[in-house]
Amino acid sequence: MGAKQNESYVQISGVVAGIVFRNDENGYSVMKIDSAEGGTVTAVGDLPFVAAGELLTLQGTWDTHPSYGAQFKAASVEYHLPKTESEILRFLSSGAITGVGVATAKTIVAAFGAETFRIFEEEPIRLTEIKGITERKALAIGEAFRKQTALRRLTEFFSEHGLSLKYALEVYSEFGDDAPAALRDNPYLLTGERYGADFSEADELAKNLGFSGDSSERVQAAVMFELWHNAGNNGHCFIPLDKLADATARLINVDNALIHEAVDALRGSGDIAVEEFDGIVAVYLAKIYLAECYVAKRLSELANTEKTIAYDTEKFWQELDFGIELAGSQKEAVTKSASRGAFCLTGGPGTGKTTTVRAILSMFERMGVQTVLAAPTGRAAKRMTELTGRDAKTVHRLLVTMIDEKTGKFYFSKNETNHIDADAVILDEISMVDLELMQALLKAMKPNARLIMVGDADQLPSVGAGNVLADILAGGVIPSLRLTEVFRQAAESLIIRNAQKINSGMPPEQGKKTDDFFILPSANGETTAQLIEDLCAVRLPKNMNISPDQIQVLTPTKINGTGTRALNKRLQAVMNPPDAAKREKQFGDLMFRVGDRVLQSRNNYEILWEKPDGEIGAGVFNGDVGAIVRIDASEQTVDVEFDDKRLVSYAFEQLNELEPAFAMTVHKSQGSEYRAVILALMNVPHSLMTRSVLYTAATRAKELLIIVGDERCISSMVENNRTRKRYTALKKRIIESAELPPVT
Repeated sequence: MGAKQNESYVQISGVVAGIVFRNDENGYSVMKIDSAEGGTVTAVGDLPFVAAGELLTLQGTWDTHPSYGAQFKAASVEYHLPKTESEILRFLSSGAITGVGVATAKTIVAAFGAETFRIFEEEPIRLTEIKGITERKALAIGEAFRKQTALRRLTEFFSEHGLSLKYALEVYSEFGDDAPAALRDNPYLLTGERYGADFSEADELAKNLGFSGDSSERVQAAVMFELWHNAGNNGHCFIPLDKLADATARLINVDNALIHEAVDALRGSGDIAVEEFDGIVAVYLAKIYLAECYVAKRLSELANTEKTIAYDTEKFWQELDFGIELAGSQKEAVTKSASRGAFCLTGGPGTGKTTTVRAILSMFERMGVQTVLAAPTGRAAKRMTELTGRDAKTVHRLLVTMIDEKTGKFYFSKNETNHIDADAVILDEISMVDLELMQALLKAMKPNARLIMVGDADQLPSVGAGNVLADILAGGVIPSLRLTEVFRQAAESLIIRNAQKINSGMPPEQGKKTDDFFILPSANGETTAQLIEDLCAVRLPKNMNISPDQIQVLTPTKINGTGTRALNKRLQAVMNPPDAAKREKQFGDLMFRVGDRVLQSRNNYEILWEKPDGEIGAGVFNGDVGAIVRIDASEQTVDVEFDDKRLVSYAFEQLNELEPAFAMTVHKSQGSEYRAVILALMNVPHSLMTRSVLYTAATRAKELLIIVGDERCISSMVENNRTRKRYTALKKRIIESAELPPVT
């Protein structure tokens, strides 16, 4: 916290005797302080990174808590590192510095005494004089101390200006010790893609720093914020200028003339692109504009590239032994995939997409076409591997995510100058692929390679910007084929029959005792949540021999009593209850526990992972699911093993990237398949009451689907086939690019 002054504040000083409670998400802490005036007092406030043994000077007011008595409510704080040996020992023993526990603290203080912190900062290599401390560990301790000191200064700056502390670590990672200066120069950098702060937070900081309400920095930042927000949250590739101007004016209350000036300035600086077509002035983020143009041209080029089928197809059909006879449409799909540079295969569950992909793989093997398999998520890649018997990777792993040591930013090692070593790429779950990821994949493919895209056109679109699959199909330029026949064995599943009914606008039928689809009506949110608890903890494990880790609860929403936030707390209590043998870590209002199922909630291209075979890489992505396998209080880390065996170590302050995954939204479940799915439908927000949400949820279940809640929700969702419009010009560009020269 900073030194914000107020005449009514009083000041106290003292040494932190202990931390009673801390919310690592927002820094709110309750601590005991041995006051310099004598006695021990309780202090509360936003006091992150404070550790036992530190000397603090607090400004604030006295208050009386109804249960805990007198408390000092701190409004600002100045940190003072301890100076005496006993204070230094208490500080280090608290775990304030990563890598220094109680035993190590004693040996360090015994060796260096009051000089300890100077050694940390100026001569960390001298720590190797202590037995058991290697050069690597010594340097790590020195770096941790320096980082902790800088973070305290940055935290003071954040708290002084009322900013959420969750951005402090990332701002520090980008700017280091220069972070406060960078924020003073441009407070609106917090609203960019990397940080994702709400505009109001950066705006308040800007006002505190003297930026005027009509400053060019403010107006340009507001325009960029609207574009970022709509790309990331609504999937728009562009915003029509009139709508962008209206939205920006509502956000910052300035004249449209200033907004148009800002658009012109941003266009001139290359931050945005503006193009007029069909009577619309479309405003893009520059990178999304470039991605849309590239994807359209490259796909059109591939689609227009004829390939020679270097194998006797009649002989191939005779040799193919899958135990079933391929339908005519499946054979047509195999032929098209082999004869063109790009091909799109779609179809619902049970229509034979997997069998067709296996046949395509078999054909390519006979032709000597080296093929790789990819999917957008780890779960989808794992499922693809299980179904085809061939190794499949996530698109990010196929592209090889790397970190630039100089800038600390990520990049894909596979690109237009370092191609993927394959003659064909089969990309599953194409509906989940956004525009920028599609661009990266196309750039990394060999110029003459084949791209086979596979997916279900009726599922929800990608989380990121674009509507790639829908635009490809609507353009009519890329060769495609939709499988419609549900095969006999698949048709025996009521899940698949009902998914088809839902997709056709008909209500699903209730299952019988031997079926795999059931609807359990419920009167309200509380009874719905209780029923879901019972199904997960008792009925399915006991009566159907389905273990809790094979059950996935889905819900359309995060809010309400049957949203993910409420359900995850209830399900954690019954599916992974507290145990003396399980370590825990409180973070905000969440309790993370060893054994918890967790979900990565944002893309982090920089975080490192390691596999059991020694493979090391970087990047964990929005929607990746894993389980907590270790919590280390001394190292302040939480280790998560993801479904594809990547082991990732999260620092405590990075836990805002994780959320519980006993229950997840339907959107987050895309690309995954679970043995048993329980779908909660109660008090669903109107915007999520759509057929595509219900259909996507239904098609996640492999052996059992149970819908629990309000039957009227089911009817409403089946009847509502409206889809939220996404502003994208990919279809138009694909059509226009079909006859253009090859992309360079």
